[in-house]
Amino acid sequence: MDLGIEHKRAAVAGASSGLGYASAAALVAAGATVAICGRDHDRIHAAATELGPAALPIVADVGSAEGGRRFVAEATERLGGLDILVPNAGGPPPGNFTTTDLEAYVPALELNLLSVVGMCTEAVPHLRAQGWGRIVAITSLSVRQPIANLILSNTARAGVTGFLKSLALEIAADGVTVNSVQPGLHDTDRLRSLYGGDASGAGADIPVGVVGRPEDFGAVVAFLCSDAARFITGAAIPVDGGANRALL
Repeated sequence: MDLGIEHKRAAVAGASSGLGYASAAALVAAGATVAICGRDHDRIHAAATELGPAALPIVADVGSAEGGRRFVAEATERLGGLDILVPNAGGPPPGNFTTTDLEAYVPALELNLLSVVGMCTEAVPHLRAQGWGRIVAITSLSVRQPIANLILSNTARAGVTGFLKSLALEIAADGVTVNSVQPGLHDTDRLRSLYGGDASGAGADIPVGVVGRPEDFGAVVAFLCSDAARFITGAAIPVDGGANRALL
C-alpha cells in the first residue's frame, strides 16, 4: 500500500531500539527521511546504519520538555523542515501509591508528559504553516487499563493523552492530525529481559495468544502518518492483541 509519504520528513524520538525503532523503520520503508534520537551515541548511530541512508542519527535526551524541544529543533534543521513527529520515551520507575514518594512524580511527568509537550511546541508551528502534518505519539495501554505497580507511568501517560486530544481539536482545521498509539506487550529487548530472554510466555494472557511483533506496531504508526489517514485525529488506538477488555 502506498502511504503517500514518500519524501516526507519525520522525527522519531527514542528510536535506538524497540517500538520507536520499529516505527522509524516503517516510515523509512514508506519512503520518508527520518531523524531518530537516543541518549547513547553508539546505539543510535548503529540503529541509523541498520535503517540505511534515509535515517539521520541525533544524540538527544528527550526526558524533559526542553530536551524534547531541542531534539525536534535539531531534526527540523537537519531535515530541512518537518512533516511527521513521533514522540516516544521510556517509562519511569515502577511503584505503587504506598511505595512512591511525592518527589518522584515531577520527573515522571517530565519524561512522559512534558517531553511530548516540548516536542509538539517546537513542531506544531512548522506543521501548521505548511498546512500538512502528522503527530503520532507512542503511549501505553495503561491509559485505558492502569497497570499494577506502575502508578507513575499510569498517571503521566493519562495526562499526555489529554494533552494530545486537546491539541488535536485545536489544530485539526490546519491539516495536522494528532493521534496516539497505545501498545500492549510486544517482543522488545525490554520485555525479553523481563522474561529471561524469551518473551513468548508473556502471551498467555493475551487473547490472540502471542505478544506483538514490533514491525506490526510500526506499520500502525506509519499508517496514521499516511495521507489515507487524513480523517483520523484525536484518536487513542490500542495495539494490544485484545488485551484491553473495555468496551471503549
